[in-house]
Amino acid sequence: MWSPTEEEKIGVVICSFRGSVSQGLSLEIGETVQILEKCEGWYRGFSTKKPTVKGIFPTNYIHLKKGIVSNSGQYETVALLEDSIVTEVTSTLQEWAFLWKQLYVKNKVDLFYKLRHVMNELFDLRRQLLSGHLTQDQIRDVKRHITVRLDWGNEHLGLDLVPRKEFEMADAEQISVSDLYKMHLSSRHSVQQSTSQGDSMRQCHGEACRIPIPHHLFLNLKSFTYNTIGEDTDVFFSLFDMREGKQISERFVVKLNKNGGPKNPDKIDRLCALFTDLSNRDMKRDLYIVSHVIRTGRMLLNDSKKGPAHVQYRRPYGCAVLSMSDILQSISELKEEKDFVLKVYTCNNENEWCQIHENIIRKSSTKYTAPSTNYGLIISLQLLRGEMELIRRENPMIFNRGVAVTRKLGFPDVIMPGDIRNDLYLILERGDFERGGKSVQKNIEVTVYVLYADGEILKDCISLGSGEPNVSEHRSFVLYHNNSPRWGEIIKLPIPVDRFRGSHLRFEFRHCSTKDKGEKKLFGFAFTPLMREDGTTLSDESHELYVYKCDENSTFSNQALYLGLPCSKEDFNGCPNIPSSLIFQRSAKEMLWISTQLSSTKLTQNVDLLALLKWKAHPDRLMDILGRLRHVSGEEIVKFLQDILDTLFSILDDNTDKYGPLVFQSLVFIINLLRDSKYYHFRPVMDTYIQKHFAGALAYKELIHCLKWYMDRSAEVIRQDHIQEAMRALEYLFKFIVQSRILYSRATCGMEEDQFRMSIQELFQSIRFVLSLDSRSSETLIFTQAALLNSFPTIFDELLQMFTVQEVAEFVRGTLGSMPSTVHIGQSMDVVKLQSIARTVDSRLFSFPESRRILLPVVLHHIHLHLRQQKELLICSGILSSIFSIIKTSSLETSVQEEVEMMVESLLDVLLQTLLTIMSKSQSQEAVRGQRCPQCTAEITGEYVSCLLSLLRQMSEIHYQHLLDNFQSKEELKEFLLKIFCVFRNLMKLSIFPRDWMVMRLLTSNVIVTTAQYLSPALHKNFTEADFDFKVWNSYFSLAVLYINQPSLQLETLTPSKRKKILDKYGDMRVMMAYELFSMWQNLAGENKIHFIPGMIGPFLGVTLVPQTEVRSIMIPIFHDMMDWEQRKNGNFKQVEAELIDKLDSLVSEGKGDENYRELFSLLLLEKIEQETWRETGVSFVTSVTRLMERLLDYRDCMKGDETENKKIGCTVNLLNFYKSEINKEEMYIRYIHKLCDMHLQAENYTEAAFTLLLYWELLHWEDRPLREFLHYPTQSEWQRKEGLCRKVIHYFNKGKCWEYGIPLCRELASQYEALYDYQSLSWIRKMEAAYYDNIMEQQRLEPEFFRVGFYGRKFPFFLRNKEFVCRGHDYERLEAFQQRMLGEFPQAIAMQHPNQPDETILQCDAQYLQIYAVTPIPENADVLQMDRVPERIKSFYRINNVHRFRYDRPFHKGPKDRDNEFKSLWIERTTLILTRPLPGISRWFEVEKREVVEVSPLENGIYVVENKNHELRTLICQYQHKQLHGNINLLSMCLNGMIDAAVNGGIARYQEAFFDKDYITSHPEDAEKITQLKQLMQEQVHILGVGLAVHEKLVHPEMRPLHKKLIDQFQMMRSSLCHTLPGLEKISPACSGASTPRGSILVSHSPLSPESIKLVHRHSPLNLLGSIRHSSSSLSSHTSSETGNLIILTDGLVGETSDDIYRMQASPSSSSLSSTHSAPSQMINSAPSSARGSPSLPDKYRHNREMIMLLPPHRDRPSSAMYPAMTENGQPTNFQRALIQQVIGPCKPCSDPNLSVAEKAVPTAPSSWSLDSGTREAMPFLSAHVGSIMVPPVPPRTIPHGHFSMHFDAFHHQISDLPPALPARSLRKSPLHPIPASPTSPHSGLNGSSSTLSGSASSGVSSLSDSNFGHSCEPPVHTDTMDSVPSQSWTTDEDMESPYLPVRYSISEPEVLEPMKLPPCRSHSAPSGVNPHHDPPTLPPKPYMGRGEGCIPEEEMRPRPMPRKISQPLLSCKEEQAKVAWEHGIKEE
Repeated sequence: MWSPTEEEKIGVVICSFRGSVSQGLSLEIGETVQILEKCEGWYRGFSTKKPTVKGIFPTNYIHLKKGIVSNSGQYETVALLEDSIVTEVTSTLQEWAFLWKQLYVKNKVDLFYKLRHVMNELFDLRRQLLSGHLTQDQIRDVKRHITVRLDWGNEHLGLDLVPRKEFEMADAEQISVSDLYKMHLSSRHSVQQSTSQGDSMRQCHGEACRIPIPHHLFLNLKSFTYNTIGEDTDVFFSLFDMREGKQISERFVVKLNKNGGPKNPDKIDRLCALFTDLSNRDMKRDLYIVSHVIRTGRMLLNDSKKGPAHVQYRRPYGCAVLSMSDILQSISELKEEKDFVLKVYTCNNENEWCQIHENIIRKSSTKYTAPSTNYGLIISLQLLRGEMELIRRENPMIFNRGVAVTRKLGFPDVIMPGDIRNDLYLILERGDFERGGKSVQKNIEVTVYVLYADGEILKDCISLGSGEPNVSEHRSFVLYHNNSPRWGEIIKLPIPVDRFRGSHLRFEFRHCSTKDKGEKKLFGFAFTPLMREDGTTLSDESHELYVYKCDENSTFSNQALYLGLPCSKEDFNGCPNIPSSLIFQRSAKEMLWISTQLSSTKLTQNVDLLALLKWKAHPDRLMDILGRLRHVSGEEIVKFLQDILDTLFSILDDNTDKYGPLVFQSLVFIINLLRDSKYYHFRPVMDTYIQKHFAGALAYKELIHCLKWYMDRSAEVIRQDHIQEAMRALEYLFKFIVQSRILYSRATCGMEEDQFRMSIQELFQSIRFVLSLDSRSSETLIFTQAALLNSFPTIFDELLQMFTVQEVAEFVRGTLGSMPSTVHIGQSMDVVKLQSIARTVDSRLFSFPESRRILLPVVLHHIHLHLRQQKELLICSGILSSIFSIIKTSSLETSVQEEVEMMVESLLDVLLQTLLTIMSKSQSQEAVRGQRCPQCTAEITGEYVSCLLSLLRQMSEIHYQHLLDNFQSKEELKEFLLKIFCVFRNLMKLSIFPRDWMVMRLLTSNVIVTTAQYLSPALHKNFTEADFDFKVWNSYFSLAVLYINQPSLQLETLTPSKRKKILDKYGDMRVMMAYELFSMWQNLAGENKIHFIPGMIGPFLGVTLVPQTEVRSIMIPIFHDMMDWEQRKNGNFKQVEAELIDKLDSLVSEGKGDENYRELFSLLLLEKIEQETWRETGVSFVTSVTRLMERLLDYRDCMKGDETENKKIGCTVNLLNFYKSEINKEEMYIRYIHKLCDMHLQAENYTEAAFTLLLYWELLHWEDRPLREFLHYPTQSEWQRKEGLCRKVIHYFNKGKCWEYGIPLCRELASQYEALYDYQSLSWIRKMEAAYYDNIMEQQRLEPEFFRVGFYGRKFPFFLRNKEFVCRGHDYERLEAFQQRMLGEFPQAIAMQHPNQPDETILQCDAQYLQIYAVTPIPENADVLQMDRVPERIKSFYRINNVHRFRYDRPFHKGPKDRDNEFKSLWIERTTLILTRPLPGISRWFEVEKREVVEVSPLENGIYVVENKNHELRTLICQYQHKQLHGNINLLSMCLNGMIDAAVNGGIARYQEAFFDKDYITSHPEDAEKITQLKQLMQEQVHILGVGLAVHEKLVHPEMRPLHKKLIDQFQMMRSSLCHTLPGLEKISPACSGASTPRGSILVSHSPLSPESIKLVHRHSPLNLLGSIRHSSSSLSSHTSSETGNLIILTDGLVGETSDDIYRMQASPSSSSLSSTHSAPSQMINSAPSSARGSPSLPDKYRHNREMIMLLPPHRDRPSSAMYPAMTENGQPTNFQRALIQQVIGPCKPCSDPNLSVAEKAVPTAPSSWSLDSGTREAMPFLSAHVGSIMVPPVPPRTIPHGHFSMHFDAFHHQISDLPPALPARSLRKSPLHPIPASPTSPHSGLNGSSSTLSGSASSGVSSLSDSNFGHSCEPPVHTDTMDSVPSQSWTTDEDMESPYLPVRYSISEPEVLEPMKLPPCRSHSAPSGVNPHHDPPTLPPKPYMGRGEGCIPEEEMRPRPMPRKISQPLLSCKEEQAKVAWEHGIKEE
């Protein structure tokens, strides 16, 4: 049965509970639980972490604790009943735990381990506190340790500082703000300071002084281990000051037996001593514990012969030392004894025994011997603090052990009355004795006796040290054979005072013989009396005593026989006439030296003091004795303080009139002596005397009389030293007066009370008189007044014993009021006066409310005067702090309304003024007058801020009401409000309190908001409507805005527990202020609101951006109000709009605002605007602002993180466009232009930087209008700024190698210079323009690739979300690299596995999807590309620049696939993307604005392919006919060979089969015209081929005749195969028919790539390599260009790709080739660098490979028809075939679009491009003709070893190397096919400049080979001859492919007849590195014209569909899958 708990209310979980039972509550160890009910071993309750979740848990998992229940019942709350510091430790450790782990994560290892150590210490200290076994002092000490560690950890972790009082967290509600401020200061420095401050506050009521705490050292001798002496020993311990070279304590002696145990069995475990009364100064000395070991036994330890065994001698043995400085730290912290081992060293030379301890300390190791073991004396030490009484109480165990109290030599710091002491310390220093006729020196022993006057030996008056009883005689130790012994023994002589006079010391000297008898022979003695004739004792100094001869027979029974003799030299001088016939003769050469030190409270060595104490013996000399008291030393006076005071008051009682003034002076002298810092600690002695021993009942009368007389004379006397001394002694004089009056009153039952009161009043009149004197003319009077003011506050407590509080307060008020105001006295008196006031405030008198009401006005008056004049600010702040502290304390008990009222009237205004002055100075770091201490201005500011806050906090509504009512006019009120608002604003702006003073900051905020709430009605009441004052209202609004934006109030940044604490205590103060602000805005009249537009829009906007929903909801509607009022006044709200947009930008970029704000802003304002007449413009504006916020938030998020440059640039472009297009903010637009430009420059995007800056340039005009300073631009004219910008833009275009864009700007600048006749600048700009033309023709430029990127999903930034872009890739960047980069920029993104458009689910999901594939640019300037004479370098620029249309092709089969001829059903889906802006532009990517999708039929494709190839061949023939290309006919040979061979082997035949079939013509009547067109084109092609062969016949080299013959043969076959379809082919030109050409080798170089290019290419993956083919060729073949790229993959061992893999790459089906591969393009010619072509042979390492070609079958074995191919290995083409295909087969070009260049149209063919080997299939016939019967129809490729391929590669090269010289390279200049090497930095794998499926453009537009600069090769250039004379060698292995040269793209639009040109010298061979060949200066690019080819589908639209990264298998549609299978089946059949 569940029952409510009564006792068990709260507990802590001691074992985690998983809550696995029904209704179980999961608990973690350490959680606190509140218990509600219990039932049979189970509790029901909740965790304080989650109070809403209740459940059950086992009782044995909970440790119960005591708690305090409040609000008992259902909603009761329970708080743990434990020490507040334990609670703090618990919560702090929990907070640290999380932060501690974060330190490890952040790699702050050092702090991590330190904090762990501190946390472990806190656990242990907390455990000690909770144990409950500690004493009060131990608890205090543990708390001190805890707080030190808590504060250390908080500081290092950046947590808040905890203000403390008595080690516990201070409650800000219970103390004043001033005290809280001081606590923060003290906590910052250390807990110890905080403690001492607490101590000082406790005793602040005028307590005279602080008694220094003495230290005591407890020493316990545990054992003397390994004692090998074997004799009894005495061990002496003492404290030795090494710096002064003397002992400072008595000796502690331990007597041990020969076994090492104590002689006295009772002392076992009791060998301990307490060295007492060590002062702080003593602890700072260089102290050592010194232990001397004296043995008692034989003369020599190891010699039994020396002396008989029964005679015992005291002999030195050894010494040990321990440094106190080394161990002080360790024993200070411990509360228990700590053990130490002292090594005992023996002395090497007994003569130096007295110095052995010093030698050991100095480590003079030659003078002592170390022990053989490390053992010795084992002692334990403990340091104790406090008075002896306290020590006895707290450590009873120590004193129960019989501890020996060992005192200092001399007095302690404080001698308390009643402390009787009478010790004489005798130091036996040394002696000097004669040898006495002996051969060896004596063994001298000294025996010391103390004798009384009658000769009696005083019993037990000699002490060897504490720990042993006193003795009657002392025998010194014996130094062996030493006539000048040095003992250094200290003996204490505790002689009774009454026996001191007449006593003397006698020293007897004996020689200790070591002979058999061992007798001790007396040979002399010395003596000295202890007191002189005049009654003074033996002086503290060294005494040289005479030695008198004697022997054992001499008798000392009559001491008078020798006492009459002189004992020393001084004594001898005093009595020279001594008879020489006495029985004792002085030994002239023998002396004894001793020194004495007296420590006595009864005996003195001063004659004058003795005379005073015995004044009755000579009353006639009393005047002289009192006068000489001043000359007695201070030590003697304080020693006999009680006796002297008793004597003085007895003299005063004896004869007041005669001796009164002298006694008064003596008393003043003694009192002032105690003010000396040296004797300051004797003041308690005086206090004790006054309270308990003083008995002068009549003294008060004379003391008052003398005091008044002194004061009254102060105006007349010039020398006032004695008056000033009397003023300084005022405190104790009043103590004597009051105590005397009390004694008198007690004795007489209160007689003469009235007279006493009257005399006191008269005395105060005299005091007021002294203070009222004008001291400006008299410096001495100033000192008198200062002395009086300093002493004055000390008399209050004494007066309170005799008068009421009100009476004393009246006395004080009158006195303080008599002081002149500040303006009349000097600065030094200001300080003294204020110090006196400060002490008055700190006195006990001021703590009484009744006295405070009397004193407060006069105190405030003086402070007000000083603050007005800004003087002594530090002292004033201290006084005010004390006042506020007292008032706060009083307010907790009684009402302080009246006092607060006084302070408000007097101080508030002047405090505000002072603060404003200080704050203005603190900003300029000026020193503030009145800073006596080195505190900085900030500290003074803090003091005054805390004072102001204290005052405001004490003020209630009544006070505010009175304050506001007291203003005489509105001007005064306005001034006050402006002041207080200004101070509050500065408080928040200047950060007066450090960041970690959270308690102080929150309290400040609370006071400010409360004050604002009280003052806002006054503002509303007095300054609205007609009395509206903008300044006050603006000040108020600014304050409110600053307040809400305070960092300390942003609770969202705090931990949940801290936030909860603040909310519980203060609530969310931002909301309070926001309500106040909104209310005030509403109270403002509408016409007055206009004044704050636009000024307050920015600040209010800042407030609304605070991340607090309630604040936002309150403040956002204000914008509607502003819009409404501006609309009413101006008819629009342009100002609101402009300002809001401006400020929003800056605020959001500072990190403010979020998505929620954007939504709330839109929602609230749209809701308000709905009701307005101007709704439409309002909604439009709000929508614009909302969209701006979206962009700004994205911009900020990109900028603040480690975002990539791309993201930042994209974001900035987005924002920049918005500012221009949507809200037309020119200044913001320009700012973002420059931000964007800087980003581009940082990323080295120079072209984009130029385009960006061009935006600003376009805004400017060539005018002389002056422009203001803006950003980094100086003040200048608009013309100058535009010129500077123009130059900068030109410079950036130059760096970006976009000279074509820079040239128009050069011209514009030139026209400006020309108009101004600035010929110097004109010359410069023209030269630059010329240089740019040269650069265009000479410098290499890389062609970037273009990629389409789709960003899908809601997780993307707004500017990317669900949009697609086309991006211009970086140099060398291929598709895969680009994909990796994009996925790196968006690590959360998922790469989409298909190129299809995403559906709605992807667009709306909370994720990120990336879709990336390559696209082909469609150039805008097609005219230039059609011109025949334009160099390739120029054309290449126009192909890839200023492009805003891009194409992507996807092949697909429509309908059933024809297995025999797939061309029939293969279509192309062509997608064209149109961008918002052309690339390049202000960004590397732009958004896709529009998509166009068209489908290209197979027949149309065939028309394009044939047409393009016809045009290309015609152009080439024309060039050879007109001798533009001569010498080397490789280009023509390759082109003819490619077209004829392809036609023979079925290329055209396939089109013929597909489209000329009767069935097709019948079923497609609409295609009749197109079929006719195709037939005409084929007919035209046969005709062109005939002309080409005729030209070839004329130019062919004899060695190439076999090739020509082969071409003729194949041409006949081709013509005959087409005869029946195309009539008229028989009538072909005779030049073509049957011409016999000698058979020879094939063309010199077939490589479409330089070896360097191949080297670069093979590093890429298949995806990228396929991507390297930029355009499909437009010859009769097309797809081979793509496949060549695919084959290159095989060169890098990537041949593991299966046909399926290649199929997935989806090469473009853009060509429907008639003879798909035979027509090798002329790119293959001369595409290798000249360094390779020109070398006579390849390196030797390749010779073997070249020779291997001999093993291949000869070409004549090949069947006449290529339709019957030979077999290959395993049905696959050989590696050699693949290699050869890669090099020989050039890109074929489908789609004959006359608007496009050849290179642009290099899109791979559809059916064949689905597999790598599809190209190989078409290429076989050509290779078969030359290599032999090694070809078979292609099949999908298999893995081929890398090395195998390389061998055949070289073998083929070897066979073809002996060929005719190449044509001059210049002839290639206008060729449609121009191979060119790229720059050495080119990244592209460039296959013939053709395009592939997954990559964009290849090399950048460059001109022909002759224009290339081979000096840039990665390898050193090889010396070569000209290409005319040396056969080209362009084949190499993979290992040789170093220089990344690229093939070029080519033009096809050459005119059929070209004018001959004069050719410059050939420059195709390598130039030296770094040298650019010269060129003829080209003209500007001509204007493009329209080409032919209507009805052709643009080549750019025939791009294949790329696949994104991470594709293993594309997602194919059903139709596509069927098409693939059918196509593969067709391949196999062939």
